[in-house]
Amino acid sequence: MNRRTFLKASGAAALLSMMPCGLRAAPTSSRCRPGAAAWPSQTAWKQLNETVGGNLIPVDFPLSILHKDPNSDAAKQLWKNLKNPYFIGDTPGLTQTLGWVDAWDTKPSVYAVAARNAQDIAAAVKFARDNNLRLVVKGGGHSYQGTSNAPDSLLIWTRHMHDIEMHDAFVPQGCEQTMKPQPAVTLGAGTIWMQAYQAVTTKGGKYVQGGGCTTVGVAGLIQSGGFGSYSKHFGTAAAGLLEAEVVTADGQVRMANACNNSDLFWALKGGGGGTYGVISKVTLRTHDLPEYFGAASFKVKASSDDAYRRLIRQFVSFYSENLFNDHWGEQPRFRPDNIFEVNMVSQGLDRDEATKIWKPFLDWVRNSSNDYSIEGRVTIGSLPAQRWWDVEWWKEHFVEIAIPNTGVFSGLLDRVLVDIIPQPTLNFDERPGASPSNAWWKGDAFQCGWYLWAMESLWLPASLLASASQQKLADALFAASRHSGLELHLNKGLAGAPPDVIAAAKDTATNPAVLDAFALAIVGDAQDSAYPGIPGHEPNVVEGRAARKRVDDCVDQLRAVSGDTGAYWSESNYFEKNFQQAYWGSNHPRLAQIKAKYDPDGLFFVHNGVGSEQWSRDGFTKQ
Repeated sequence: MNRRTFLKASGAAALLSMMPCGLRAAPTSSRCRPGAAAWPSQTAWKQLNETVGGNLIPVDFPLSILHKDPNSDAAKQLWKNLKNPYFIGDTPGLTQTLGWVDAWDTKPSVYAVAARNAQDIAAAVKFARDNNLRLVVKGGGHSYQGTSNAPDSLLIWTRHMHDIEMHDAFVPQGCEQTMKPQPAVTLGAGTIWMQAYQAVTTKGGKYVQGGGCTTVGVAGLIQSGGFGSYSKHFGTAAAGLLEAEVVTADGQVRMANACNNSDLFWALKGGGGGTYGVISKVTLRTHDLPEYFGAASFKVKASSDDAYRRLIRQFVSFYSENLFNDHWGEQPRFRPDNIFEVNMVSQGLDRDEATKIWKPFLDWVRNSSNDYSIEGRVTIGSLPAQRWWDVEWWKEHFVEIAIPNTGVFSGLLDRVLVDIIPQPTLNFDERPGASPSNAWWKGDAFQCGWYLWAMESLWLPASLLASASQQKLADALFAASRHSGLELHLNKGLAGAPPDVIAAAKDTATNPAVLDAFALAIVGDAQDSAYPGIPGHEPNVVEGRAARKRVDDCVDQLRAVSGDTGAYWSESNYFEKNFQQAYWGSNHPRLAQIKAKYDPDGLFFVHNGVGSEQWSRDGFTKQ
C-alpha cells in the first residue's frame, strides 16, 4: 500500500482519536477500541506503517457487499469465492468458518500488518502492547472457534511468509554438541500444507508430518498438536518440531528449540496457537517416504437397526484385528440412517495388500445380502506416495465433467485406473492468475464458508478394543448414531503407533490421553454459507441449538463407555467445560507457568487458550 492510500484509509480513525495510549507503565483492565480517546493517532499508525515497510493495511469486510447489494454480480461472485479456501486465505477480512451459533461471527480487524519477516511481527507486537490493543494472529484462518479473528483489533497476518528451505543435515541452534544432524524443512509461518507437501514430497521425495486438509496453516496446526492422515505412523506435527523462531510479548525475536528457550519450545508443541508468542518460521523433521499411499472407500446400508448394530460390532472386531496399526488412518462414519461409511487411507501398502486386508470384511457384508447392501462402488487402491499431492499428476489423471442439473463430479480419463486410484480427488483454484498448484481435497470442500451449529470431540481409549469391551463399544457407537452422525478419526489417536512415535508425542504439550487413544471421535453439524443479517442466508439459530443438543447427546453415549478423556483443542466444543483439563490434562499447570513467564500481561489471547480464563470471552476486559 502506498503512503497516500494509507493516509486516506487511516483518516477516519484519526478523527476518533484524541491521543495515543501511553507506554505501558501498568496494564489496564480493558483494551482500547476505535473511538476511544486512547486509540492510536493517525501519526502513530503512520509510524507503524513505515516501520513495517508500508505493509500496514486497513482490513475490508468482503461480506458487506451481501448487505449493501445482495443481487449484484459482485455478491454472486463472492458466494462462489466463499467455496474457495484459497480466496478466503488471501483475504485478511475473512475466515473459513463464518461463525458458530450463540458463539461468534467472523468480523474483520481494523488494521493488519501483512508481515514479511520476524521484524514486522515484532513491530506489530510492540505497537499492540504499547497501545493496549487487542491483538490477533492469522495464517491459515481455519479456526473453528474463531481464534484467528477479532473485531476492533490489530491483525498480524502471516499469509505472505511462505518461504521453504529443505535441509539434508539440520541441527537446531545451540544443539551442535547434543543433537545429530537430520533431514528437515524450514517453513515460513504463512505456509499452508499443500505448499509444504509439494516442496517436501512432490519435489523432494520426503515426507513431513502435517495436516490432512491441504489449506490449513503450518504454524497453527503445530501449535494445536497437529494430526494428519498418517499420524499413526509418523506422529503429530508438534512432535516433529525441531525449532521455531517466535516473537514473544516483549517484542523479542527468540529461537526456541530443545537447547534454547526449551520451556517455550515445549509449549509451542501443542499448547495452543496464538498464546505464547507469534511464530515466524518453523523447522520440522522430515522422513523417508513410503512407496505407497492409498485409500479405501465404500458405504454399507443396513436393512434394520438390528442389522446395523451387528454391522458396527463386526467392524469393531475387524478393526481391532486387522487395521489397528500404523498402516491405516482417517475415518469410519456411523450415520443415523443406518449407513456405515468408510473413508480411510493407508501408507506402505500396495493395492493387492490393501485389498487382501479388506476382503474378509467385505465378504461378510456380501454374504449377508438380506441385511446389507453396498451403496455405490468399493474403491481400494494405492498410488506412488510421491504423487499424493502432485497437482499436475491429478490433473492428468482426472477431468471435471459437467452434468446438467446435477453439478460436477470427477471422472477418470484412464478407465484402467478405476479400481486402482481411489476417490480422494482435488478441487482447483480457478481464479484468474491463481497458482496452478492451488488445490484442495473435495472431501474438505464443505468446510468453506460454513456456519457451525455444534462440534465436539472425545478421545476413545484403546482399552475399548479389548475383546471383552468390543460389544460395549459397538453398542455405544450404535446408541450415539441414533442422535447424530459421528466419525472416528483413527489417525488422531496414537495407540497402535510405533514406540518412537509414542515417545515423541509424550514430549509435547498435547493432552496425554492421545497416547492411549485409538481414535478421536468427532461429532458436528453446520449450515452451508450462512451469515447474520443476510436475507436468505441467515443462520438458523433454532435448528442450530437443536443440533447442539443432538451432538451433546451423541457424545454422552460415547463418554459413558470411555470416561471423560478429554478433547482435541482444534476440533472441539466452543463451550467446552473445564477446557484446561479437556485439552491439556496434566500438562496444563506447566503451560500456565510458561504463559505467565513469557506473557505476564496477557497480550496474546485466544478463546479457551491457556490463560484465557483471566479475560472476558472477547478478550477485551480483564476479569
